[in-house]
This record gives sequence, structure tokens and C-alpha cells, in this order.
Amino acid sequence: MIKSMTAYATAEHSIEAFAVSTEIRSYNSRYLDIVLRIPSGYLSLEEKIKELISGRVMRGRLDVKIQIEMDTAEPNGFEIDESKARAYYAALKQMRDEFNVNSEISLENLLHAGGIIKPVEAPRDTDAVFPAIRTCINQALEALNSMRTREGDFIARDLSERLAHIENQLAQIGSDSTGLVGVYQQRLRERISQLTQDIVELDTGRITQEAAILADRSDISEEIVRAESHLKQFHHTMASDEPSGRKLNFLLQELHREFNTMGSKVGNAEISHIIIDVKSELEKIREQVQNVE
Repeated sequence: MIKSMTAYATAEHSIEAFAVSTEIRSYNSRYLDIVLRIPSGYLSLEEKIKELISGRVMRGRLDVKIQIEMDTAEPNGFEIDESKARAYYAALKQMRDEFNVNSEISLENLLHAGGIIKPVEAPRDTDAVFPAIRTCINQALEALNSMRTREGDFIARDLSERLAHIENQLAQIGSDSTGLVGVYQQRLRERISQLTQDIVELDTGRITQEAAILADRSDISEEIVRAESHLKQFHHTMASDEPSGRKLNFLLQELHREFNTMGSKVGNAEISHIIIDVKSELEKIREQVQNVE
């Protein structure tokens, strides 16, 4: 089964005093790369969350944003930033002395500084909120993988059409590459006749022998068999339930290698044109496979 690496999903879930929302965006990547944004009070859950995600997604860059809201009527505590208060008080006192201002420094003056009195965050009960986070993430991952699968179906159909075209072209190459001995015999006769201007009598046996040597050097039957095997493996990998992007990339490299070898061995213009067409299709497949998990 082909899955795309690009998708988007959101989910929300509430439990008791917690409301959790999750947003996931996934992009192409050679490996699994999880970028997690979570409120600072819950950073201790980061590894558990990443482990949860890595169990459902094998490859791609995932930008994950989690928001957590607490429904509590308890008032927040406050604390004094003593170092900031002392520094601000010292600055006010220095200004009063420098400019000979006869006034007392009041508490109101200090409060104008801002940030001297700040709220104290209540301790986060990470154990209590994690079930809500887990449920919310699982819902988002379910939606994400559904979208990845839908996009993957479009990619799979396109790949199947291109593979069918390549298989037809490979069959044509196999058909055109038969009977090369006769082709090379005719070429040798024509070449020798041009060089000797038909003065020298041609040795039919020697021409046949040389043509057979050339045909053997140009034999691409092994490359055709290997290419057929790679194409069958490509179909098998696409149908597998396992992540297939890396394996498909490897098979594409091997197919490129086989067709390059065919092109270098066969001195046939028609086959060369077919090989160029096949390599163009392989490049289009490679672009699609870059987005496969």
C-alpha cells in the first residue's frame, strides 16, 4: 500500500478538567523527524508523545502542535521578583538623589515597573492530562494516515500506468534486439564494400564469425531479465503493507542501471529511442516516489 508523506490533520478531546487540541502537518523527509510544540509545563511528556507518534508514522517530517487548557476555578498564586524590585528601587533612589527630588519612593512607584509581581503557575498534573493527549493524538494520526492513504492511492495509480508503459517498451526492446547477427552481417558487408569499393572478395564465413562476436558483445538478454525482475518487485513492493518509499527508490536506481547498460551495448537507433523514453518515465516515477512513505 502506497502512502503519501504530505498530509494535514487536527483533533480535539476533553477529559475532566482538561481540553486538548492537536494539529499535525507532515512533509517529505528521508527519515522520521518529529518537531513537537507543547506548553512548557508539559515538556516532561515530550518523549512519550514522540514514541506514540513514531508507532503510527514511519517516515516524514511531522510538525505537531499541542494546546492544553485547564478548566479550574482555583486562583493563581503570585510571587515577587526580588532582584528586579531591588534594582528598580535603586534606580528610583538614584534619580531622586541626582535631581534633588524631595519625595518618598512608594510601593505604587515600584508597581509601575511591571513584572515585579508575577503569577505562579500551578504544578501540572501530567499523569492526569496524558490520557486526553494520547486520545487526541491518536485521533489526529488516524485522520493524518487516512489522508496519506488517499493521496497514496493517486500516486499508486499514476505509478501503475507508467510501469505498464515501461513493461510494454521493455517487451519491444526484447523483440527488436533479436536477430542481431543478421543485422551485423549486413552492416559489415556494406562497410567492407565501401572501403574496398568491391575490389576484395568477401569471406562469408569470416563475416558471419565477426558478426556473431559483435552480436554477443551487444547481447542484452541478461539486462532485460533483470529489468523484468525489478519491475515485478516494484509491483510487489507497492502492494505491501510495509512502508515502501526507500525500497522503491532502490529499485528505480537498479532499473536506471539496467537501461543505461542496454543503451551502451546496443547500437540500434530504434532501441536507443525506446530507452530514452523509458528513462524519461523512470525520472517521472522517481519524482513521485520522493513523496512515498
